[in-house]
Amino acid sequence: MPVTTDIVASYRGPRTVFRRLLAMGENEGRALAILMAGCAVFFIAEWPRLAREAHLAGEDLNPILGGSLMAWLFIAPLAFYTLALISQMVLRVFGGRPGGFAARMALFWAFLAASPLKLFHGLIAGFVGPGAGLVAVGVAWFVVFLWFWVSNMREAGWNAE
Repeated sequence: MPVTTDIVASYRGPRTVFRRLLAMGENEGRALAILMAGCAVFFIAEWPRLAREAHLAGEDLNPILGGSLMAWLFIAPLAFYTLALISQMVLRVFGGRPGGFAARMALFWAFLAASPLKLFHGLIAGFVGPGAGLVAVGVAWFVVFLWFWVSNMREAGWNAE
């Protein structure tokens, strides 16, 4: 199934989509591709906000975009791998038994599946700027991300390696 179809299906039933992803078997390359796609979408979502800030400050946009590229495509994946390891350990403390791959995929897929809301957040940040709308969409993104991640971790804990 295409990734875009899976993202839309995640909003109806995240555990079903994640169960199907786990049934495809362990493939670390696929997990990394999902994470990098999510990071790329988040980098793109930052463009309108960064362009607005550069324009208002009278600065050149390219160095700002370069810093954001470095952060999202090189540093963030390392942070996500660390967060996935921590979440796996926390779930084990509470009696879950997720495998390392399942815990990583749970986080990475939740991150990618919630990315359409981040794109909307980026548009609001760039075109409208700070305000109640930006906060509302940011909170909506965070709630959806947590919903996907918790659902995926529950599925990962039950379908252990």
